[in-house]
Amino acid sequence: MPGAAGAPGVSAPAEAPASAEAPGASAPAEAPASAGASADTSAAPTSPLLLAEIERPRSGPLRDIAATLQPEQDALVRAPLDVSVCVQGAPGTGKTAVGLHRVAYLLYAHPRRLSRAGVLVLGPNPAFLRHIAEVLPALGESGVRQSTLTALLDHGPARTTDPAPAARLKHDPRLATVLHRALHALTAAPGDADASLTVPDGSALWRVDAEAVREALAPIRTAVGDGTLPYRAGRERFRARLLALVRARAERRAGPRTAAWERRVAHGRPVRTLLDTLWPQARPEDVLRAALAQPELYAAGLLDADACEALRRPATSRARTAADLVLLDEAAGLLAHPPVFGHIVVDEAQDLSPMECRAVARRLGAAGSLTVLGDLAQGTTPWAARDWPTHLAHLGRPATAYTELTTGYRVPAPVLDLASRLLPRIAPTLRPPRSLRAEPTALATTRATDPATLAAAVRRALERPGTVAVLCAEELPVRAMLDAHGLPPTDRLAVVPAHLAKGLEFDHVVLHDPAAVRASTPRGDQLLYVALTRAVTSLHILHGGPSPLGASDRNDA
Repeated sequence: MPGAAGAPGVSAPAEAPASAEAPGASAPAEAPASAGASADTSAAPTSPLLLAEIERPRSGPLRDIAATLQPEQDALVRAPLDVSVCVQGAPGTGKTAVGLHRVAYLLYAHPRRLSRAGVLVLGPNPAFLRHIAEVLPALGESGVRQSTLTALLDHGPARTTDPAPAARLKHDPRLATVLHRALHALTAAPGDADASLTVPDGSALWRVDAEAVREALAPIRTAVGDGTLPYRAGRERFRARLLALVRARAERRAGPRTAAWERRVAHGRPVRTLLDTLWPQARPEDVLRAALAQPELYAAGLLDADACEALRRPATSRARTAADLVLLDEAAGLLAHPPVFGHIVVDEAQDLSPMECRAVARRLGAAGSLTVLGDLAQGTTPWAARDWPTHLAHLGRPATAYTELTTGYRVPAPVLDLASRLLPRIAPTLRPPRSLRAEPTALATTRATDPATLAAAVRRALERPGTVAVLCAEELPVRAMLDAHGLPPTDRLAVVPAHLAKGLEFDHVVLHDPAAVRASTPRGDQLLYVALTRAVTSLHILHGGPSPLGASDRNDA
């Protein structure tokens, strides 16, 4: 992934330090904070050891997580297994630290239960997962599955892209009903179709009339229709009911039947033909293709004519988009339940769409629990969460409490204060975070974006220890500027498009042309907030117009 973590110079996910001590070593779990509660350590003294660990120059994968777990984080880590937890955390407040330590703690406290049920950690992209890959083994835990949602769905690659209106619609939770209707239409009442069954058996013919077949089918259709029974399980249950009807008639005339006879009848042509007529086999692709070919048929009362037209795709089309993969997973879940996990951690959860949330919820066992980590202010997708209660309902755990972490350990105060000026626009319900690190010289701005100024800023950053990243709207033009000045990527220097910077941190950040970052996406203010909060030691903003967010220029060139 060009320019992302994994490229030279990209450092660890941007979260606060956490403890490496044995998960069972400290006090029992406290109950997580109630919905909307804020965990604030403003009255607590700042430990010099903690600050020293945060400020130590970065290299390689995530390591700050192994420093010192803070008390407000520890209460969340040690919540009981059957309690789902949601952490709303500003940049650098320790969300990822909480999530990974919670996994280690739960595996320590419930080894048998979770070894059977499994634990899943979902990250926003492969770069993020590479950086956290060694954390759980370092805490003594292995065998935890770590994946992106796309890899988890496993429905093949996307071959094309949707226009923006179609993509937004496909992530809308109403599409779940559209797909359900399209599938349920396959098992519509037999009507005029011949629903009777005749099974030859040697010299005998065992007949089941259409009314008996319909009576056997009706409760199964109801169970599939209300979602309590997957489609394929319904087909096998219908097969078993047909076999029972034939067996009853045969046994009245010829006595008990053998297991071999039952297998032959259940899978013989007469039963198979009737099954295929009244309960045809289906693939996720078939369901999606039917729904998109005739959206007005299955979206009646849900979507207007314009929305249906935006969704429409010819039944002959085999093109797949990224949004189609989520719909295919919804259809696959209607056909058969996927494997489930006992506990799932979802990082950067605010960017999931309602349909993606449903994909996560399908993989959570009835007794399973969630650790949901995110920041509403960093929601950059068109369907990003606006509030946690609604999002948690889509994730299948509507009663989950959420806690707001507002104490920042990583981002210096001048940088965090600057970024927080965006909050009234992008997340007006959130409290502005407070940084424990004063660092008065951490922020500089320069009114220039030309290649020479960029190169000079990067060279100054490279004179200091630690990693350096140039964050920008587009990677290739900026990389070309640096190459022309003899600054190719190295182990310490990376060029990272802002949309790939989420969850990452760097000692020194040069933010090139924040106006271009803001203009690169409809949720540009949120993306700018992400870009502004990746620095641990220094942020130098190069801008071409009025100083961003009213910051005072300081030109060190």
